[in-house]
This record gives sequence, structure tokens and C-alpha cells, in this order.
Amino acid sequence: KVFQAVVSCIGGDGTIYIIPKSFETALTKLMAEIQNTFKGLGLLIPYCWKKGEACVVRGSDTVWYRAKIVEVSGSTLQVQYIDRGYIESIPQCHLYPTTFYTGIPPFCIPCQLYKTLPIGNFWQQDAVDYLQELLKNEEVEIHVEELPENPWGKLSISLYFGGMSLSSFMAYQKYCVAEDCQDIQKLGVFQGDLSPSYLLQPLPSPGETFPVTVTHLVSPKEVYICLDSSGSVTKRSATDRAASHDSESLNKALKWCNKIVKTLPHLTNFKKELPCLAEYVDGLWYRAKLLSITQLVPVQILVQFVDYGTYLVAPTSRLRHIPCHLLKYPVQAVRVLLAGFKPASDDKNVERIPYSPEWSLKALWTMVDCVEGKRLSASILTLSPEVTISLYGDDKNLVHLKLIEMGLAELDE
Repeated sequence: KVFQAVVSCIGGDGTIYIIPKSFETALTKLMAEIQNTFKGLGLLIPYCWKKGEACVVRGSDTVWYRAKIVEVSGSTLQVQYIDRGYIESIPQCHLYPTTFYTGIPPFCIPCQLYKTLPIGNFWQQDAVDYLQELLKNEEVEIHVEELPENPWGKLSISLYFGGMSLSSFMAYQKYCVAEDCQDIQKLGVFQGDLSPSYLLQPLPSPGETFPVTVTHLVSPKEVYICLDSSGSVTKRSATDRAASHDSESLNKALKWCNKIVKTLPHLTNFKKELPCLAEYVDGLWYRAKLLSITQLVPVQILVQFVDYGTYLVAPTSRLRHIPCHLLKYPVQAVRVLLAGFKPASDDKNVERIPYSPEWSLKALWTMVDCVEGKRLSASILTLSPEVTISLYGDDKNLVHLKLIEMGLAELDE
């Protein structure tokens, strides 16, 4: 069985507590019921607590939770939140004994990684801390491998985050040994010498109008577009829907990569077009490809962010190997030429685009104003030798008409 779940906590012994996504509605309903039943403080009169006894606990967030007594020591009790998994020491005045809700099974499931042996036969504290930092409150994919002999025992699972196996990842980090060696190969983070390449985005058919956003402008005529996934699903084509699904899955996978990026090796191979992860000015890492070495001492490399079209000159410290599973998503940004206009022959503006001097900088900034943050639509005219499109604004007019009005461009039949 395969299902999505949220990791609620990591136990001190490395137990992974998960709440299946399918349980969330029922858990929310139960929590609301508990809040209505129990109000105010815990039990203030002396009470003889017993290990294993059911109770409700008023947490530090003042919310009541189902729990059970794990250990009794004086005025402080160790309790386990049965729907979350975590264990905490709590003064008696924050607890209330109850037999309410004991007929409802716990919503969180204790799990262990299948065929995975921690170094030293138990999970070391630094490994537990790392698991907690990586997984807590995150949505993951669970593959059930083996049921426990005892119904209160741990479920043996394979856990995947952002398409990556947790067992393989922890084994690479030297926290454990994963018996399934195939899994280590599947991880594929470290195969930088295979010269992999990105998949291209499938485009709608010529003549079909589809929503787009412009992510980067090289000149008023040469831009990078992304198929816009925010349109209404019924009106979108199969290509749009596939692109939307890819975009969401890619964003999730990249979020995970940003969490583990320090464990990914730095690039040592600087072959042109090589896929990699690169750190942008916002401090986040994105998919990129190498274009050229711009400086040798210190080494500076020109990269292009393939899902946006933007460029950056970066030192090698801001480039890392890309996990292979990130290569299965097509590049999100497509380079296109806009049809129907050309630079104005009588544009008197002196400031020109250095790499495209036929255009004035004023024409570029005017085009930026026309497309930035706008809901645009496009229609493909030709796919080769280059993808050429007509680009329309949210008023359904061609975006370049503004440039023609201002004398910065002229019609090109």
C-alpha cells in the first residue's frame, strides 16, 4: 500500500510517527470535540496515576490532546500524545483522567525504516536530530513493506521525500546501512559524470491559445515564457494540465532539495549545458545549466536557470550536483520570439541594449511594463527554426502595440 502522510514527530529512538493524510478530517473533528468537552484547568485534586492510563493533556499551546501515561515520577508525569507520537514531561495539574475517546484508535502510526540498520544498532542522537529537522510536519510518501507482528508494534516502511528514498539518503550520510543496495543506486544524487540533460516542455499545437507568464526578457522580441497553470481546469488543454502537475511536483521536489542541499557534492565537472543546482540571489537553490566559464581566477561560471530563463554569474561554491530525479521534470521556461513587430528604424533613444543594439533600453523597459505580473495568453505560429508566438495582454490585444504607439517599434508583416 502506498499513501501520503505527514510526519508528526521523530521519537528519541528514531521511531517515525506519521499521520496518513486520509485521517486528517477525522482527527480535526475529534480535536474540536475534545476542546468542547474539556475546558479550564486539569485535575487539581490528588489522584493516583497509573502507567498506561488514558488521559487528556493541556499542551503548552493551551489545546487539549489525547494522551497516555508513560511514566509516573512524583508530581511530574511522562505522557505520550497518542495522536502525535511525542513524549513530554507534564505537571499533574495539566492532565485529566478520562475514558472518553478510548474506543477511537490513535491517529498516528509508529514506523521504522524497512531493512535499514542504524550505525551501532540504534539511532544516534545526531541522526535523530537530523531526521527531526528534515521531516517534522512535512508531507511524505509511505510505502508499506511489512506489518508488525504485534498490532501496537512499528510498521516497516519505505519513506520517500521529494522522490528520494530516506533509507538511501541516511545511508549516504553514514547514519545507517540500507540492506537494499538497489535503493542506493536509485538515489542517483551523485551521478554527475553521466552527462544527463533536461527534458523539453511539450508545447500546445500551433493556433491554440493558452495562458502564459513571461519569466525573463532578453530583448523586446526574445522572451522566456512558462505555461500558466492557474487557469480554469475545464478550459485547459491536456498539455496545460500536464505542465501544471509537473510544475507542482517540481516545486515540492525543489523544496526538499533546498533542505538537503548542504549534503550534495559541489560541481567538479564544468561541461557546457551540464545540469546542476545553483543558488540564486534569494538564497534558494534552483535547477540550472552551465553555459560558460567567464573568469578563471577566481572561477566564475555563467549559468541559466532553466525554469525561468534568467542568467547568473556564480562562483563554484554556489553550484552543486543535481539529484537525478529532478531531471525527469521538463524545463518550465521556453525561449520564444514574438511575431508582428521589429525595432523602429527611427528610434532616437541613445541608450541601447549592449548585446542587442538594434533595440533601445526604453523599448525593453516598456515591454517589461507590458508583461510583468500580467495574465497573458499566447498562440504558437511556428515551431521551427525557432518557436514564434503571438503574445496577448489581459485586454486580449497584442502586447507589442504599446511599443508601436510610442514609436519604439514598427509593424513587421
